[in-house]
Amino acid sequence: MKKFGVGQPLRRFEDQRLLTGEGSYTDDQRPEGALQAVVLRSPHAHAVLASIDCEDARAFPGVRAVYTHAELDAAGIGDIPCLTLFPGKGGKQAITPGHPVLARGKVRHVGDPVAFVVAETLEQAQDAAEAIMVDFDDLEAVVDLEAAIAPGAPQVFDEVPGNVCFDWDIGDAAKTEALLESAERVVELSLVNSRIVVNSLEPRNAIGEYDPASGRFTLTTSTQGVFKLRDQLADKIFKLPRDRFRVLTPDVGGGFGMKIFLYAEQVLVLFAARDLGLPVVWNGTRSESFQSDSQGRDHLSKVRVGLDAQGRMKALHVSTLANLGGYLSNFGPYIPTAAGAKMLSGLYGLEAVYCEVKCVLTHTVPVDAYRGAGRPEAAYLLERLADYAATEIGLTPEEFRRRNFIPKTAMPFDTATGITYDSGDFTRVMERALEKADWSGSVSRKEAAAKAGRYRGIGIGCYIEACAGIGEEEARVRLDEDGGMTVFVGTQTNGQGHATAYAQIMAEQIGIDPAMVRLRQGDSDELSQGSGTGGSRSLLMGRLAIEGASEKVIERLRRIAGFLLEAAPEDIELADAKFAIVGTDRHVGLAEIARKVYAQSESLPEALRGEVLEAHIAKNPPLTYPNGCHVCELEIDPETGRLIIDRYTVVDDFGTIVNPLLVAGQVHGGLAQGLGQALLEVTAYDPESGQLLTGSFMDYGMPRADDMPRIDLEFIQDIPCATNPFGIKGAGEAGAIGAPPAIVNALVDALKPLGVRHLDMPVTPEKLWRLANGLGDQKGEAAE
Repeated sequence: MKKFGVGQPLRRFEDQRLLTGEGSYTDDQRPEGALQAVVLRSPHAHAVLASIDCEDARAFPGVRAVYTHAELDAAGIGDIPCLTLFPGKGGKQAITPGHPVLARGKVRHVGDPVAFVVAETLEQAQDAAEAIMVDFDDLEAVVDLEAAIAPGAPQVFDEVPGNVCFDWDIGDAAKTEALLESAERVVELSLVNSRIVVNSLEPRNAIGEYDPASGRFTLTTSTQGVFKLRDQLADKIFKLPRDRFRVLTPDVGGGFGMKIFLYAEQVLVLFAARDLGLPVVWNGTRSESFQSDSQGRDHLSKVRVGLDAQGRMKALHVSTLANLGGYLSNFGPYIPTAAGAKMLSGLYGLEAVYCEVKCVLTHTVPVDAYRGAGRPEAAYLLERLADYAATEIGLTPEEFRRRNFIPKTAMPFDTATGITYDSGDFTRVMERALEKADWSGSVSRKEAAAKAGRYRGIGIGCYIEACAGIGEEEARVRLDEDGGMTVFVGTQTNGQGHATAYAQIMAEQIGIDPAMVRLRQGDSDELSQGSGTGGSRSLLMGRLAIEGASEKVIERLRRIAGFLLEAAPEDIELADAKFAIVGTDRHVGLAEIARKVYAQSESLPEALRGEVLEAHIAKNPPLTYPNGCHVCELEIDPETGRLIIDRYTVVDDFGTIVNPLLVAGQVHGGLAQGLGQALLEVTAYDPESGQLLTGSFMDYGMPRADDMPRIDLEFIQDIPCATNPFGIKGAGEAGAIGAPPAIVNALVDALKPLGVRHLDMPVTPEKLWRLANGLGDQKGEAAE
């Protein structure tokens, strides 16, 4: 292990710059002469656009243009595409109604963009937007999943009968049903996975520029990867060659899935920049984020599990309704189906699984990937089911899991949903978590709390997810003039610490000082392709690409060093960033090689001159399967409903870890988001009008510092992934997957004396107070 190489807890290089105000975000960019834009959004969830009168607005001082769908349609601007289409039941494809950049004919959720106003100042654009006269013919809206598929429900699109745009299934229906019929016991449970607003620290934004001389567009915007946006803009929106578009992403203040996708404003700033001949800037507000950023989760699932006489799960049947909102976002149908439902075997040796998913349109903000993207939904379902079933048949939660875990000796294991786990020791991971959490001592702590008038509970949340080996990735590595190295890669840091991790990888491979490694991301002109950041893919895919490019650079440098040292390249070895003749102390360092190369030294053969820059594209390897166990222990004060998480333990198997500090940060951040969903966060719409009721932080609960417990965290690193050369499994989303079931299971355990068997998220202090004081049902709803 090198001093600064793989496995070392190196502090992040990025932090000094970012924490001292030296970061450069999209909002820090201001091209000369830039105009300012605002979006006029629908105040209605469902209405006909009878007319839009923009004439008064266009006459306002400073206003340069007001655009509606009419101007975009006349210019041939395409709709925002759904990128993940695949067969459903019987080979039938999803119905994909249009997703116009500006509303056409109807609006389909509160916040649907109707007009785009461009003016010299923000205030002028805002004033003009208020002067636009829109005649809305208000229509009945539907926001609830079950109501949306009921007979006679308002239709989001006429071409989507019953509001079901995609009907999909996976698994063996006949085998599952046969095993359920022969089971000793069948346990049933209904679960809600509540809707989340993503709320990244940095709201969305976009700057559009157009160069009439070259005919090139430049979009600067906060993203999780520039290449998918470039390709959509070229192929689907403007229908121009890809080399006519450059997409730039500077520093990014959080993404969590939401910043992967193409949004209307990114199209509109480019359209306006071309039309007006000046740069156009749009900066979203927090209120707009609530109404326009893709939201997460929002599932309703009904589950049946068949058990044998020993409490072993044999078969699982899941029926899920997944809310996709008013339009199909880029990956919308993929998240509840192929991304999530394939993980419904979880850590358990089920013989059969059958899952059917109906993707439903409603008059709400579109839903897409949010941290974990389907895997948190699957893990929450399975882990709540495990606790619920254990109680039903008289087993403890830990014993139920012991009886059902896939054993280590069964690896590699083919699951009933058609995926193969390459490695894992789920029993060992859980037992270690129980030991660290002092699970056996929780009984006495619960008794002590009861004597003090408080309810105390403890819960387990085990998980496994699929990640990392997604898409292809390109990297280029360049020797710089000072002997440092620049790494160009198609991933995109959103705060994860890529600059530090990639520098450690270079230090491991070449021996270079990590401080001499520069990272370049977020410029579609610097690489030919890249799949961005999402699905915990960056470290594995980035490392594969970077090391592939570095190997080519090393080979070229070995040839140059051989010439300078008058030795054959095969007699040159690399150690600590120095190329030496094997068995001697004669060597040449990177800085000296760089001086020779960049001086275009006549002493170098022509074949060895010129910039040292090599590229490599990593092809998608098999998926990896990180797993772990969360244990939450908490107390509830019945007089106030206040909850205190007293102990929180996490044991994760992430395979080989490049930087434990970075991984710990990812787990802590994910856990905060999982805690938020379990206890505080919910996106609520009025069922009659479709109005967003939680449209600001005044109404939408976010976790704060004092909501977070101290986390006792441990990594198991001696079970490497068997399907990639580094043993990496991925870590970025794990905290958000394990936390919700662990917390809700602990809450149910605490409230068992009150007869509570299940709780739906979020379990707010109000719900807890109602339950503790006999004012609600088992889910904390108000009693009639």
